[in-house]
Amino acid sequence: MRDARSIHREEAAPKAPPTPGPAIADPAPLGLAAFALTTFVLSSANAGLLPKTAEGVVFGLALFYGGIVQVFAGLWEFAKGNTFGATAFCSYGAFWLSFWYLVVHVDLSGAGADAKTGVGVFLLGWTIFTVYMTVAAFRTTSALFGVFVLLSLTFVCLAAADLGAGAGLGTIGGWLGLLTALGAWYCSFAAVVNATWKRVVLPVGPRV
Repeated sequence: MRDARSIHREEAAPKAPPTPGPAIADPAPLGLAAFALTTFVLSSANAGLLPKTAEGVVFGLALFYGGIVQVFAGLWEFAKGNTFGATAFCSYGAFWLSFWYLVVHVDLSGAGADAKTGVGVFLLGWTIFTVYMTVAAFRTTSALFGVFVLLSLTFVCLAAADLGAGAGLGTIGGWLGLLTALGAWYCSFAAVVNATWKRVVLPVGPRV
């Protein structure tokens, strides 16, 4: 039997630190890509480039890519300790999920003209959220800040159009949405390329 002194020495001996698990990859490029593609397709319809009769092609994207995948990206941002990314991706993922549900499952045919007002208020709420996220994005990169500025303008135009300020604003919102999608794609592309090449290939600008 071991004596008490040997047991005490074993207990007092320093223990090896646990082996760290694999690091979580940056989820931002995935979230940005999901947001960009879904926004691009819907904005193509809003801008008049895609016939309204074919607008349904965005629904699958809204559910799976813009919705579910973006929420997952937000949860991974939580794991990485990125409050801004977690809030943005989970929220806009929920936006696309709610958009899909609203269009596919909610019957507003009995609301008449009030249906557009309801959608306008829905979009107005997202405008408010996007504006204060834009304020926070001011302390990220210049490229990402530009995306949020464009997205804020997009929501302003779309909300105003549904609230009765003029259908032409919806078309302008569509074009602004296309620019927003291109900006988000660039941020995603830059993050993937820079991480893969392990150097700055595509600049995103310094923190403002």
